[in-house]
Amino acid sequence: MYQVRRASRSEFTRIRCLDYHVRVWGEPRAGQAPLVMVHGWMDVSASYQFVVDAFAQDRHIIAPDWRGYGLTKSGAVDNYWFPDYLADLDFLLDYYAGAQPVDLIGHSMGGNIAMLYAGVRPERIRRLVNLEGFGMPLTKPSQAPGRYAKWMDELKKLHAGEMDLKAYDDVDGVARRLMKTNARLSQHKAQWLAQHWARANAQGKWEILGNAAHKVSNAQLYRVDEVLEVYQRITAPTLAVEASDNSLDQWFNGKFTLSQYHERLQKVANVRVERIEDAGHMMHHDQPEQLAQLIDAFLTPGEMNASDPADERP
Repeated sequence: MYQVRRASRSEFTRIRCLDYHVRVWGEPRAGQAPLVMVHGWMDVSASYQFVVDAFAQDRHIIAPDWRGYGLTKSGAVDNYWFPDYLADLDFLLDYYAGAQPVDLIGHSMGGNIAMLYAGVRPERIRRLVNLEGFGMPLTKPSQAPGRYAKWMDELKKLHAGEMDLKAYDDVDGVARRLMKTNARLSQHKAQWLAQHWARANAQGKWEILGNAAHKVSNAQLYRVDEVLEVYQRITAPTLAVEASDNSLDQWFNGKFTLSQYHERLQKVANVRVERIEDAGHMMHHDQPEQLAQLIDAFLTPGEMNASDPADERP
């Protein structure tokens, strides 16, 4: 099994009526911004362990399990609203960083949250790293009636038990599921992740630590015009990292492309785009050393200076 180099500790913090689980590595250091790492959809904070182990130096790292994921309970809800993630992050930064700006890293859904938060609270972010937080395809108002209907239909399926997550006979089954989803994931990493991604229930079955309600579609359309207004207000130097295997073509069948994502990034005043080779969407599992090297350089002044006017734009 994978051997951890930098051990984390678990903390529970009362945030907005929820006991938020937060994974913490290291201790605060004078003159060093806290590093906050937020995970993606159907993932957990422990997912960053391989990258944390690959960092060149110790950092004070704060990584929450979003509401309804990992060890953070969901509360009495049957669907999730994206603005809640922004508010949760805001409260968490109040608790862990106070007025001190932080370095913020987000993957996938977490990358979308990080980008929006950095535009809404620009003074709170020193440097920003977006790991394939692409956003969603352009929508039109004419789609609204169908979207609301789909949302209500899915809520009924959820309450009927038709959207429950699969349980596994043992932790090895969970590991095999992770490896099936990501062919690059080695067995020793999968076995380690499985113990954090799922837990045994009273019947001995291993259940995914994610609320099935996360599968319910958002009732509201994704409004690109609003997102771009937020992007324009990001002041932190921003690093956008992509994997060599383009997931957008697989997910959206041409409805949203990598070039369109790059066009949106043009709204960010100070952005650099980098690529991780031989990696898919779970780049922090596939190539943690490459990714850690990029992040280390970006967060360390003078090594990859994102405020350099010679930065290449996408």
